[in-house]
Amino acid sequence: MLSRTCVPVLALALVWSTGAAAQQYKAEVLHWWTSAGESAAVKVFADAFAKAGGTWVDNAIAGGINARAAAINRMVGGNPPTMAQFNTGKQFDELVSNELLRDVDAQAQAGKWRDLMPKAIVEAITRDGKAYAVPVNVHGQNWLFYNTKIFADAGLDPPRTFPELLETGEKLKARGVIPLALGGQPNWEHNLFRAVLVGQAGADVFRGVYGTRDPAVAKGARFKEAAEIFGRMRALVDPGSPGRNWNDAASLVITNKAAMHFNGDWAKGEFVAAGQTAGKEYGCTIVGESGGLVIGGDVFVFPATGDKAVLAAQDRLAGILLDPDAQIEFSKRKGSIPVRMDLDVSSMDACARKAHDVLRDPANQIEAMELLSIPNFSGAMQDAVTQYWNTPGMPAEAFVDKVVAAMRDAG
Repeated sequence: MLSRTCVPVLALALVWSTGAAAQQYKAEVLHWWTSAGESAAVKVFADAFAKAGGTWVDNAIAGGINARAAAINRMVGGNPPTMAQFNTGKQFDELVSNELLRDVDAQAQAGKWRDLMPKAIVEAITRDGKAYAVPVNVHGQNWLFYNTKIFADAGLDPPRTFPELLETGEKLKARGVIPLALGGQPNWEHNLFRAVLVGQAGADVFRGVYGTRDPAVAKGARFKEAAEIFGRMRALVDPGSPGRNWNDAASLVITNKAAMHFNGDWAKGEFVAAGQTAGKEYGCTIVGESGGLVIGGDVFVFPATGDKAVLAAQDRLAGILLDPDAQIEFSKRKGSIPVRMDLDVSSMDACARKAHDVLRDPANQIEAMELLSIPNFSGAMQDAVTQYWNTPGMPAEAFVDKVVAAMRDAG
């Protein structure tokens, strides 16, 4: 493994002229990182850009949907930001097809992205053989975070499987503890379902639902079993869940009010911001026999432009986003791991080191929904999941019918 200090920044970089490097850079960056942990993370990039002689104009818009809509509208309207955040996956397909994004394939070739990054991440940013986004991290989406004090006081171990989780949750509930803190919004209900699906039914079922959209998979016994377990988990969530933000759910675990919280590892940034340490006040684990990690992440795209000053700023930003030191420091605050798998992560926390070790085996790399699914099917699945979750009397068979209908309607 290479040390992050011995990897030449030039190897990643990024194509700018000597004259361009000497000038001042100004960049408006549109993103949705507004929570405490997220704000601390993006500041790493902003400070590095300032140190390189740039002026970072921060345009943070709360909510991924809102921020992406604003970025797209501005690009279509001819007033794009210098750089805009998207999730790794299919969210920027139409921008590519309408030639509104600049490709970054020269940077990808120079930086050997295909050798240094997980295959699924590289494929997710590639269209017609060219890279169109700069990945900045890898997020695992199916982590269980747990309060170590609550578990120790109860004499319980963190659950390894979802049947164990149901049993453990009931024991915690009997002690007057909220077993499972959930952000009661459709996207977080859907995220919880995906964690149950991959952990209980396996990666092949997960891919069969979100990737190939195979009705036979949705009608199968393993999918139904996962749906039933998901439905039983309603009993572990407190009445205050509906409408709750994800970071407020994480805060319940941080403040000893709840025992467990499923989320992506971005939630770890909230624990870090609260001064807590992985392996001490909180722990992290992957529930399910396979141990696979559902991975996605964040990318930045560069709107197409003929302005040489903007092009130079974009090139400089691309270099900073993948700089070894920035990669490590950003992920420490964001809760993710570096997208570059060649870096030394020994300075990172226990959860990050665990994620890095898991992902070194490609068999454990499970593509997130955003990498597999077309947006209209993702939306239809989210509607089906949230309706099922919020209708306690709905049988799993009715939910299966809704999933099959969503597959049919998606084409």
